[in-house]
Amino acid sequence: MQIQAPKGTKDVLPSESYKWQYVEEEIRKLCRSYGIYELRTPVIEHTELFARGVGDTTDIVQKEMYTFKDKGDRSITLKPEGTAGMARAFLENRLFNEAMPQKMYYLNAPVFRYEKPQAGRLREHHQFGVEFFGSASYETDAEVIILALTLLKRLGIGELTLRINSIGDSNCRKNYNNALYEYLKGHIDDMCPTCKSRLERNPMRILDCKEERCKEICKGAPRTLDYLCDSCRIHFEGLKRCLDIAGVDYIVDPDIVRGLDYYTGTVFEIVSNRIGSQGTVCGGGRYNDLIAELGGQPTPAVGFGLGLERLLMVMENNHAFIPKPDPVKVYFAAMGEQPKLISFNLVRQLRERGIYAEFDHMDRSLKAQFKYANKLGAEYTVVIGEDELVQGIAKVKSMKDGIENSVAIGELVSYFAD
Repeated sequence: MQIQAPKGTKDVLPSESYKWQYVEEEIRKLCRSYGIYELRTPVIEHTELFARGVGDTTDIVQKEMYTFKDKGDRSITLKPEGTAGMARAFLENRLFNEAMPQKMYYLNAPVFRYEKPQAGRLREHHQFGVEFFGSASYETDAEVIILALTLLKRLGIGELTLRINSIGDSNCRKNYNNALYEYLKGHIDDMCPTCKSRLERNPMRILDCKEERCKEICKGAPRTLDYLCDSCRIHFEGLKRCLDIAGVDYIVDPDIVRGLDYYTGTVFEIVSNRIGSQGTVCGGGRYNDLIAELGGQPTPAVGFGLGLERLLMVMENNHAFIPKPDPVKVYFAAMGEQPKLISFNLVRQLRERGIYAEFDHMDRSLKAQFKYANKLGAEYTVVIGEDELVQGIAKVKSMKDGIENSVAIGELVSYFAD
């Protein structure tokens, strides 16, 4: 029986990996210009981190996590999202003692969710995310949003819509939750079983339910914007002013609540119209209570995350340009044992000088080697056989125009390297 990759996972083949590398390099360049530095966290964490941070009434914790007991009988979870691990690392490594804000990103981080595989979202997929710790200003919210939009535009993605909302802090949330509870309890008989259990513990999670019957119920629910305290309202208005002065178009969408419990205040989504149907490419917001929830001092924070698989899909649908890797500069076509050894050494010397060079590994005929060199897109082909060794001269052919030159074998490295 042939072994296959588990359902919801996918190999990234050499013919595709250059696209990932291009996107990753563009991300790194942009983050450098913002003074954001990479933080790498483990792929496994203690399950409690996500139960406390993400929220034990969320779909992620209730339905989607890969959780197991290790040999020490500890409950371990494969990382289902990036922010909780970043917050844990911020606390554990005492980064709160450094100058604020601490601006960090994670890249190509694998995350695992047991859900039905869908377009751009697999059970193992990979994320890029940015987290700013320590600043409570609405300018920071705007900077994070503009960073995400800048990246997407640099990658050639158009037809994007920015949707923003505020879900309030823990104080004004109390009044909102009371109003929401009063509305939802009148519809409890029509809810899915999961939402029925959420009503008493966390009614706001019902707003994020994917069941159609619950979505229909929530259309008439109270809106968070109507229950904001003065502080949250001032913050949200400040964010809108920042986006206005930066010339960023946005829609205030009161239906956005995000699917994780740690969000407070600003939440946003960047939506593409080119994933077949509308789909969120990037989402994020504030999570001012997360650090305290994990045992630290109250620390404001804001960030976003996006899936790389979905990002690449949107780029393809936008016909975004992704440069292909440089082709082979020099291909050595060698015939005979000694010519192959000479070619092997010349290739080694050219590679040490940063030149992409290749030679035959498969004992092909000379004709087949030329065909292979053409397939590789080689700029030049160098022929070395027994006759060339006797004469000390190699034939150098330009594959573009077919022009041939004779070059001394001892001068081939300098011919291509200089």
